[in-house]
Amino acid sequence: MPVRGKFEGDLKELQHKLTELVKFADQALANSIEALETHNIELALQIMEDDTVANILYEEINEFAVLLIAKQQPVAIDLRRIIIAIKIATDVERIADFAVNIAKSTIRIGQEPHLKPIDHLKKMHEITSIMLKEGLIAYQQEDTKLAKKVAEMDDQVDSLYGETIKELFKLNNEKSDNLPQITQMLFICRFLERAADHVTNIAEYVFYLVKGKHYDLNE
Repeated sequence: MPVRGKFEGDLKELQHKLTELVKFADQALANSIEALETHNIELALQIMEDDTVANILYEEINEFAVLLIAKQQPVAIDLRRIIIAIKIATDVERIADFAVNIAKSTIRIGQEPHLKPIDHLKKMHEITSIMLKEGLIAYQQEDTKLAKKVAEMDDQVDSLYGETIKELFKLNNEKSDNLPQITQMLFICRFLERAADHVTNIAEYVFYLVKGKHYDLNE
């Protein structure tokens, strides 16, 4: 096989590994919200146990990328493709960590009934999941228009975050006994908001990949 053909095949393999990591993180986040909504402690524990999968995939991506750079000595655009894959993997692995953090908060809440419906949290997750899926497509297709759309969706998550924080503080002011659960809900809200920020980073990497310069899409 010609050298270029082998290299393009390796790049596709790198993308495949990254896709696996994205799918895992997306499912872990979905499971964490399901565990929260249903008070499913067993599912929360499973999320924590399964996190090693994300860590292994992350290490595989890094090792494969470094090997590609060392063996192929890629030109500028190909080097950017490899480096961006590493950066995206770092952000996606962090999203998987947030799923674990939500699972831990769910365990701390236990079977205690929720003080308020978690509709805002579920909506934040729904938007973040869409962002993550479309962010991956934007990377794979090197589509800056889609990347910009993904970044703009973060505003919706930020808005829901602000509303939810206000509601939780109001609940705490009404009755101080609510504090333990409210604290965990505040953490969960923050984890989801940060997950969306990490997806916005992915959108920014797409711009860097295509344009060769950095753009701040999270202003």
